[in-house]
Amino acid sequence: MKILEKEQVSFRKIEYFKNQISRKEINNILNILDIGIEDLIRKNELEFKSINDDDKKNKNILIELILNHPKVMQRPVIINDKKGVIGRPPENIYKIL
Repeated sequence: MKILEKEQVSFRKIEYFKNQISRKEINNILNILDIGIEDLIRKNELEFKSINDDDKKNKNILIELILNHPKVMQRPVIINDKKGVIGRPPENIYKIL
């Protein structure tokens, strides 16, 4: 957010820990970022590590994992109209400004 504020870009913060993200929103993020679900997952999280290897390749199971354990989703996700990036490292944000 510091980069967005520094560049004086208006943005809306979605706090998906407070307000659950929906399956539709997850699919929308995947489409805009043009990535697979496995790229939206934080693989070091215990909840991800605890599922079996076959489930780690199943889009529906991984979406359910995000819905039930939102901390496994990469963050921050920055979307600017029809473009988006995962803001890790933060310099990725410049790709869509």
